[in-house]
Amino acid sequence: MSEQESTPEVVEADTAPDTGSLVLPDQTRPDKLYIIPIHSRPFFPAQVLPVIVDEDPWAETLERVAKTPHQRVALFYVDNPGDDPSVFDPDALPAHGTMVRIHHASREGGKLQFVAQGMARVRIRGWLRRRPPYLVEVDYPQAEDDPRDEVKAYGMALINAIKELLPLNPLYSEELKNYLNRFSPHDPSPLADFAAALTTAPGAELQEVLDCVPILKRMEKVLPLLRKEVEVARLQKELSAEVNRKIGERQREFFLKEQLKIIQRELGITKDDKSADADEFRARLAGKHVPPAAQKRIDEELNKLSILETGSPEYAVTRNYLDWATSIPWGVMGKDKLELKRARKVLDKHHAGLEDIKSRIVEFLAVGAFKGEIAGSIILLVGPPGVGKTSIGKSIAESLGRPFYRFSVGGMRDEAEIKGHRRTYIGALPGKLVQALKEVEVMNPVIMLDEIDKLGQSFQGDPASALLETLDPEQNVEFLDHYLDLRLDLSKVLFVCTANTLDSIPGPLLDRMEVIRLSGYITEEKQAIAKRHLWPKQLAKAGVPKDRLSISDSALKALIDGYAREAGVRQLEKQLGKLVRKTVVRLLEEPEASVRIGQKDLEGYLGSPLFRPEQVLSGVGVITGLAWTSLGGATLPIEATRIHTLNRGFKLTGKLGEVMKESAEIAYSYVSSHLKDFKADPTFFDEAFVHLHVPEGATPKDGPSAGITMASALLSLARDQAPKKGVAMTGELTLTGQVLPIGGVREKVIAARRQKIHELILPEANRSHFDELPDYLKEGLTVHFARRFADVAKVLF
Repeated sequence: MSEQESTPEVVEADTAPDTGSLVLPDQTRPDKLYIIPIHSRPFFPAQVLPVIVDEDPWAETLERVAKTPHQRVALFYVDNPGDDPSVFDPDALPAHGTMVRIHHASREGGKLQFVAQGMARVRIRGWLRRRPPYLVEVDYPQAEDDPRDEVKAYGMALINAIKELLPLNPLYSEELKNYLNRFSPHDPSPLADFAAALTTAPGAELQEVLDCVPILKRMEKVLPLLRKEVEVARLQKELSAEVNRKIGERQREFFLKEQLKIIQRELGITKDDKSADADEFRARLAGKHVPPAAQKRIDEELNKLSILETGSPEYAVTRNYLDWATSIPWGVMGKDKLELKRARKVLDKHHAGLEDIKSRIVEFLAVGAFKGEIAGSIILLVGPPGVGKTSIGKSIAESLGRPFYRFSVGGMRDEAEIKGHRRTYIGALPGKLVQALKEVEVMNPVIMLDEIDKLGQSFQGDPASALLETLDPEQNVEFLDHYLDLRLDLSKVLFVCTANTLDSIPGPLLDRMEVIRLSGYITEEKQAIAKRHLWPKQLAKAGVPKDRLSISDSALKALIDGYAREAGVRQLEKQLGKLVRKTVVRLLEEPEASVRIGQKDLEGYLGSPLFRPEQVLSGVGVITGLAWTSLGGATLPIEATRIHTLNRGFKLTGKLGEVMKESAEIAYSYVSSHLKDFKADPTFFDEAFVHLHVPEGATPKDGPSAGITMASALLSLARDQAPKKGVAMTGELTLTGQVLPIGGVREKVIAARRQKIHELILPEANRSHFDELPDYLKEGLTVHFARRFADVAKVLF
């Protein structure tokens, strides 16, 4: 082999087979050819295409080919070339390549370019040189004669597919012209090769066609590739047509709009963006009663808008200002519905119980009906969570026929939320009140300020102080928003505020509001609310028909007592929802079943009760008191015991606050100094170390209302006599034995009824508060009113 490689290959490649007959130039078929690998896709005999190769190492190959009389070279497809395209495994070459004739060879920028004219399939018989320039011995495989009718049928199918392909891509027309100049359309072998060359199939699939010599099998491989190419070309054309159509529509719309602007300008009816904005703002003010000062300011801003360029930042600021200023419903009032029967009906529809609250709201509406209009007012609804404060605000709005707007001020720390930001700030906005007026579109809505007891304070300002102007009927006639810098009349707005407790509301703010207290619900009220509102709501939420799931009255009562004993009904609603979810699982498993939940079923669905019946403590030194919390009323047992008699002393436990500790000291001092008056040993406390405890130890407690309770416990200890059973009490005690009034009478009475305590001791000064309670709360109660502690001792002992 080395000897062969040292011989001049040019001479070897120049020779041609001796056919013994005259050979035309295009029919020359040398038996030795140089090889050039191509990497994009196989080259077919029916193709005429430019080929570009690297100058290094293929320059020498082309130079040697140029010296041959036939100027032929073999092109073989090599897939996935390595880093050096000139180096490849000769054994990895495909079985067949294409002999091409070289035309118009040129050299530029390190590349060699020539036009390759495909001539015939070639097959390697042996290698003469295995490094560039590669030289091989070749032969020319000939196709056998296939059944003429089948070949003709496939040929017609290929021609039809090519006809379909030509309109879809004009580039195919040029290739077809070159093909027809060289071959007859009825010659099947070049037709099959030409059809394969038209496709964009992967190189491996095209190489299979090139390797296939029999014409019929070759046509069978080419036809699916060509049909696929037709479908791809058709889809591409449809996509291009759709894109062009959309672009054409937009261009047409753009041109028509531009023409319309020119026509309008010529006729004097055009409006640029500035004129359109100004006209829109003026149109908004039509039918509104704008105060003169506000109208003057708006006109000034409109004049400024007409001068500014639309692209300037000041234009955007002015436009936003006018947008807000003209959106306010200046002077537009909604018509109130002042029918008391309708108002009572709406309140009863949404709320069970709360008769005193409903009566107070109806009285408020009656004054408005008598006068003919409801002036602005500020109502504060105070009560534990879940008693319906927010829903009462909605009911007030519905009974009046006014629009309702609610926003929470809980946690608000920036006064700009109320009064707006200055216009000088980027992204400035009016306050919530202006936003509310814009949304409701009247000047007399019902606006609810939720959680007003949870207002925050920070370095940005004090929102509670900002609310002073808002909630003062004397000042909010001319409420000033910082953003608009215009005076707004909020005197017709009905403000409804909600709070859980009054302690955290600043005094000046509280002074401006009319306080309506909502106490907790008793068991009977909760039961009615559950039956009328909560249970149907949960059934509807789960999509369960009423006839398939029901709950007994005894189960509802046990659910309230054992699982939802808080003042409101929020926990009760959660437990009812849990019941419905648990039973829906059973209904799905038994599609035909209907479930009625009884009292015995509750533990199976909800687990053990959260609240067990509280055992009222009794015995020497043990007294039951009544307390008020932000969640409603509660009973408060107080225990006193003598630890030893070694020395005098007094110890307090139970996480008591300062006021309650002072009350305990007062009770200890008063009882110690009046033991003889109450028929006890006058020297009892001289030698006794007494411990007074208020369970539960982990719960903070404060307030003066346990004074008489602690004094009674100490007196019971000193007399060594148990007090009367089933009595609970509340009241503040002084050093002289006076019993002073306390707050939260309703909540404390409810707490006593919940614990089935039917005898109470209250301060005489609270008699009027007790008399105002609904009859269903007072029913079955024995109440003693005490002016002095002696009245308390008389009842107990």
